[in-house]
Amino acid sequence: MANKKRPKVYITRKLPDAVESRMRELFDVEINAEDKQRSREELAAAMHEVDVIVPTVGDKIDAELIEQAGPDLKLIACFSNGTDQIDVEAATRRGITVTNTPNVLTEDTADMTMALILSVPRRLAEGSRLLIDNAGQWQGWSPTWMMGHRIWGKQIGIIGMGRIGTAVARRAKAFGLSIHYHNRKRVNPATEEELNATYWESLDQMLARVDIVSVNCPSTPATFHLISARRLALLKPTSYIVNTARGDIIDEAALIQALRDGKIAGAGLDVFENAPGTNPKLVKLAAEGKVVLLPHMGSATIEGRVDMGDKVLINIRTYFDGHRPPNRVLPVRT
Repeated sequence: MANKKRPKVYITRKLPDAVESRMRELFDVEINAEDKQRSREELAAAMHEVDVIVPTVGDKIDAELIEQAGPDLKLIACFSNGTDQIDVEAATRRGITVTNTPNVLTEDTADMTMALILSVPRRLAEGSRLLIDNAGQWQGWSPTWMMGHRIWGKQIGIIGMGRIGTAVARRAKAFGLSIHYHNRKRVNPATEEELNATYWESLDQMLARVDIVSVNCPSTPATFHLISARRLALLKPTSYIVNTARGDIIDEAALIQALRDGKIAGAGLDVFENAPGTNPKLVKLAAEGKVVLLPHMGSATIEGRVDMGDKVLINIRTYFDGHRPPNRVLPVRT
């Protein structure tokens, strides 16, 4: 790229220092040192001036913004695995390539999912908060204090058996959980045999039988409020639900009501329907020990973020070297 014009790249949020340093070496980069969410107006202005925009999961780039883009914008190189925040079809119509960073965050997200699966039934966050809020007043161990529920021997139902769902299943099996899953299609027989997994074509039937539900499917029009009030009512009152995928897959208002009414035992959430806002009713339920809330930490490891940055760099370099980027995203055809 030394003999070529350096692409002008706009990064919407602060990235790890190692990634930004490499970006500066290769491209004409505008970074976001203060790490504040860019406004719609700022995104529109940038897209009118640059060759590449590097958005994150919090940047919604819809058809209207894409139509306002300048003639030089050729690449939307997402710093994210999912691209539901980007109107890929509108970008394709304008001749703008969209890329993402797949297969990087699988293990990190699966780790966090397993952490929530453990923390909710075993009341980990509640116990930690009690010690912090009552420093010096703990009276010691008691046979009947802070009792939760074991997960060994229980049944987990995984919604979405892609890379992350499969990684969750492997961890859950190691903790003694029986694996059940619902997916658009069955996984290959070797994976089913490895995990001793039971496939359910009917999500409703699976939900009625499992003790823990893990949401690991992508956000699409088909999965919006997939876990509705009707489906929450199918769960056992002793069951738990964990979501590290996307907030809008669960009807949050219905989940809050189910938790309030004791229709389910608890929930662990790393994503929210109206993020970055958090429903005050969920916060209240967390204070009551009925839910564990995390601020979208599922993929938050240094290693994972650097790996994501490397993929963004490769996608940009490959495109401007005249080749098809390895992580190009195409419109979903229905």
